[in-house]
Amino acid sequence: MFAYIAARLLQAIPVLLAVGFIAFALFAYVGDPVQIMLGQDFTEAQRLALQHSLGLDQPFFVQYGHFMWAMLHGNFGLSYRLATPVGGLIAARFPATAELVLASAILALVVGVPLGIYTGIHRESWLSRLIMGFSLIGVSLPTFLLGILLILFFSVLLGWLPSFGRGSVVNFAHWSTGFLTLSGLKSLILPSITLGLFQMTLIMRLVRTEMLEVLRSDYIKFARARGLSQRAIHFGHALKNTLVPVITIVGLQIGSLLAFSLVTETVFQWPGMGLLLVQSIGVADIPVMSAYLMLVSVFFVLINLIVDLLYYAVDPRLRVDRRGRGGSR
Repeated sequence: MFAYIAARLLQAIPVLLAVGFIAFALFAYVGDPVQIMLGQDFTEAQRLALQHSLGLDQPFFVQYGHFMWAMLHGNFGLSYRLATPVGGLIAARFPATAELVLASAILALVVGVPLGIYTGIHRESWLSRLIMGFSLIGVSLPTFLLGILLILFFSVLLGWLPSFGRGSVVNFAHWSTGFLTLSGLKSLILPSITLGLFQMTLIMRLVRTEMLEVLRSDYIKFARARGLSQRAIHFGHALKNTLVPVITIVGLQIGSLLAFSLVTETVFQWPGMGLLLVQSIGVADIPVMSAYLMLVSVFFVLINLIVDLLYYAVDPRLRVDRRGRGGSR
């Protein structure tokens, strides 16, 4: 198992190098950070001095090498907009994004998987048809429009929930959390629903489709012929074989929650990394944009590794196949 993990991590190195090159190449030619930092009134000497201090007067591949070496050591450079270390900015914003992604993922899993199981087992019931009808809303409604509608209904018309911000937070060392305050929990409800609804409906429909496919397979028919109970068939046999493709989608969707939370964070002015990225794009803050893209890439690599490891826990055929290939050598 250790060799497998090491091999996957080594395979991730070219991916991260390629992502770093693309990120640097794309953002290196977006805007003029020197003019952004100096403003409108500056001399040519000031411009050249700042360009030299930022290393922007060096060849492209030299800048890229410095960029990747600094990234490897956790140094993301200075923000052009705020003139502060990018690592500090991301560390301050990451708890808000992490809690939003965690709440959205829990919502998608806790609601999506049971609904998918129910609609797959009771596909002809009126409740199942009603659930599938409502699921079309979550699949087709754009995230920003859903967020605006939720704000209009629950914040403006009813006044039950806040429409922006994170609410009160409690600090633990370098981590700030809103899970332990009432205003923090109330502020989390609308953004987490907005971000997690699409993933919830996608997971629900995937689980339903896989359940229907598995329930039509021959070994389920044999299990019924042996006299096994419906509960044993549905949850002991069908659900276990449904989980393999579901794990793949869930892993990718959790990565998508982190990568594309910027729309939700912008609508609700949630002080996370997504809002920081949107603010940085407007002023061509290249270090922040590059660091964000690299961090998202690292998270996707780690999530894919976790998904691969979960395969071995869920599907025993993979373990048997790997042991068989190891013994054949």
